[in-house]
Amino acid sequence: MLYRLSYVGGTQSDSICYKLRASPMPSINQILDQARRRITRLTPQEAAAEHANGALLVDTRTSEQRSRDGEIPGALVIDRTVFEWRLDPASPTRIPEAKDHDVRVIVICAQGYSSSLAAASLLDLGLVNATDVIGGFAAWQAAGLPVRR
Repeated sequence: MLYRLSYVGGTQSDSICYKLRASPMPSINQILDQARRRITRLTPQEAAAEHANGALLVDTRTSEQRSRDGEIPGALVIDRTVFEWRLDPASPTRIPEAKDHDVRVIVICAQGYSSSLAAASLLDLGLVNATDVIGGFAAWQAAGLPVRR
């Protein structure tokens, strides 16, 4: 098990003795659970309805996944490596749709795992209306929602 060590006390700069506090490093499942507790996730049908009414639907799947499985008409494709920079209203490299922190952003990935982490990251940036799709693209497709091949 990995532990994170942090210093507790020891305010004198010349002191060689510090108290250490050890806490277990969180697992990815714990991080995912924490992220999901912060967002109100949407079913594919709810996401499609909000998208039809103007919400941004952001697809973070890889180009290989989109080529193989199809694309959602009207969804913005943003690579996960630049995701926060494109959606942060304060970023000089933001997309035009990221006008303010109130914009509704619905993130979709392949199965609904990385999209939860991405939506929580947007919350950290102050995008208060960020969420994701339960079950991701697989659930979208299973629900019979539009997909372009």
